[in-house]
Amino acid sequence: AEILSILKEYGIKATFFVVGQNAEEHPSLVKQAAEEGHEIGNHTYSHPKLKEQNAESFSYELEKTRAVLESITGISPILFRPPEGFREGVIKTVAKEQGYQMVLWSVDTEDWRGLSADRIEKAIMKDVKDGSIILCHDYVAGQSHTPEALRRVIPQLLEEGYEFVTVSDLVRKR
Repeated sequence: AEILSILKEYGIKATFFVVGQNAEEHPSLVKQAAEEGHEIGNHTYSHPKLKEQNAESFSYELEKTRAVLESITGISPILFRPPEGFREGVIKTVAKEQGYQMVLWSVDTEDWRGLSADRIEKAIMKDVKDGSIILCHDYVAGQSHTPEALRRVIPQLLEEGYEFVTVSDLVRKR
């Protein structure tokens, strides 16, 4: 909710890759994100280790999440971000068969590790460039410093002339 508030404050639209079981636990946040114009993508149902998935179990992960997200937002996601960026073998094949466009990132904040706002800010500012996809997490174990980092980084990047867009808008612009 805090990240949605920050994005709204700056008029920014983002792409949220959602874990299905988290969407089931917090449907109002997913619905709010969609209603506010943010793009919603699939990030599997249970965030499994994809190296350990066979085609059937991975297909279930995508299908279950698609159904959950459709029931909440009325929209079927077309983007998929694989947990840990793993996209080999059956993962690539099944995602493509189900009509997903696989998305990775170019700036990894590693905020999921519970890093300080200073470290998250430095990671973004060091590596950001035109067309970057910045990976942040809206939930981490323990205290998240991502909102604090976003409050610092967004004004800096806007001042430098950067525009924030959804992944689909970025692809269209390219």
